[in-house]
Amino acid sequence: MIFVTNDDGIEAAGLNALAEALESIDEVYVVAPDRERSAIGMAITLHRPLRAKRITDHVYSVDGTPVDCVDLAVSALLPERPRLLVSGINHGQNVGNDLHFSGTIAAAKKGTFLGIPSIAVSLAFEQVPEPLSTIHYETAATIACRTAKQVIAHGLPDQILLNVNVPNCPLSALREIEMTRQDLGTYSANAIKRLDRRGQPYYWIGGERARIDQREDTDLSVIRKQRVSITPIQLDFTAHHLIEPLKAWLNDENMQL
Repeated sequence: MIFVTNDDGIEAAGLNALAEALESIDEVYVVAPDRERSAIGMAITLHRPLRAKRITDHVYSVDGTPVDCVDLAVSALLPERPRLLVSGINHGQNVGNDLHFSGTIAAAKKGTFLGIPSIAVSLAFEQVPEPLSTIHYETAATIACRTAKQVIAHGLPDQILLNVNVPNCPLSALREIEMTRQDLGTYSANAIKRLDRRGQPYYWIGGERARIDQREDTDLSVIRKQRVSITPIQLDFTAHHLIEPLKAWLNDENMQL
C-alpha cells in the first residue's frame, strides 16, 4: 500500500494526479490537509484536537498540517503500514533552501522519521503559471511512478528521503534525469509594510533568491536546464567533521565549569 499526502490541500490537482498514477503500482490511500498548508515546514498541532473527515474508503482530509496528516494516517487511519510515502505533487519547485520551509518536504521527512521510505515530488516553474497556462502534472506523476518503483525495488538508507523536482513541460520535452545536491543560494529578507483602514501597519513577508549556487550539479541548476532533479536528503543535521576541531574549545577557560 502507498500513502499519498501533500501541503496544497485535499482538493489540489497535483495530489489527484499523483494518487491516480500511483494506483498503477499498488493500492493508494490519501490523507491530506483540508486546505492549503504550504510553507509550514515541520509544524505540528499540539494545542487542539485534530479532526479527520472520511471522503471515500481510501481518502481522508485532516484539519491540520502535512506532518499531522502523516502522524494521524500511520497511527490511526491507514489499515496497514505503508511500504512507501509520496508527498506531492507540489504546485511549484522545492529546491535549495525551500527544503527548510516546505510542507511537502516536511511530510516526507516525517515519514522518514517513522521508518517509511519517502519521496517528495514537486512540479517546478520559475514563475507561478497564469490560470490559463498548461500545468503538466502528468509529467511529474510519471516521474514519481518511475522513482517509486525504484524505491520499492531497492529501498532507501535509514534517515534518507528523495526530493524530486520535475520541470513543467511535456514528458517528451524532458532532457534527462540527474542526481543532484541542494543549491546553497540564499533568500533575501523582505517585508512589505502597508496600512489598514484604521491607519495601523501590517506586513507581508517574503523574499527572493538573493544568491544562487553557481555549480552545475545543484537541484536549481538542473531544473533550469529542463532536466529532472533527484536529491537525496539526510535527516542528520550534525556537522560531523567539526566535532573534533571544536573539542579544542572545551580547553578554553571560558568554557570550564
